Amino acid sequence: MEIKQYFNIIKKRLWLVLLIVVVITAGTGIYGFMTNTPMYTATAKLVVNSTPSNTNGEPANQLDLGTINSNIQLIKTYEQIIKTPAIMNKVAQENPKLGLTANQLINSINVNSVDETQVMSLTVTDTSYQRAAETVNAVATVFKREIPQIMKLDNITVLDQADPSSSAPPITKSPLLFVLIALVLSVVIGIAVAFLLEYMDDSIKTEEDIRDVLGLPVLGVIAKIKEEDMEAKNTMPAKPLVGGGERANHT
Repeated sequence: MEIKQYFNIIKKRLWLVLLIVVVITAGTGIYGFMTNTPMYTATAKLVVNSTPSNTNGEPANQLDLGTINSNIQLIKTYEQIIKTPAIMNKVAQENPKLGLTANQLINSINVNSVDETQVMSLTVTDTSYQRAAETVNAVATVFKREIPQIMKLDNITVLDQADPSSSAPPITKSPLLFVLIALVLSVVIGIAVAFLLEYMDDSIKTEEDIRDVLGLPVLGVIAKIKEEDMEAKNTMPAKPLVGGGERANHT
């Protein structure tokens, strides 16, 4: 099949290709803009850094490797403690302006250790960056205050807090990206459907089809006559016969 034939197939069913493109692209755009809600993240960082004591009960000048490793291991415990009602209930009670329950706070926060260091990263995702920042700061503050009562250790320091007054770009992707992807895919799908229909169509429509299927030459072609042409022909006045006419009667 030549390239010209490919273009003829697409041209013959161009309306179908365009219909598929419009339906898929428009549907994706409507769904994307109606359901897409910008989401923002705010982060606070904590340091787990207990101060070792020497034999006299005074703070030592340097941390040994064992203490650092112990602090790193404690982070795994702290990650689980933060996401419990023991912490989140107090965050919700002390910050009613957030409008979040303990379960919502647990689902919205993510706790990670930073590359096996003594730093903990608290991240909150919300539809408002200001509320996300206020939430993560509240969790960090309550956790730092409550952990000495829970673990009998006062080794949490708030290293960095989110700034509620600043702005941040949303982490969700723009619906326009999905619309562009849908546009490209719909064109491919439309062309594929056009070729599939052409492949499944085994009817004979042209002289080339007759020669290819029957292997016989075409002797004549009957032109297609439109109904309008037939009506116009029937309404035309009849032409007089050549050499004919009525003879005059003489008396």
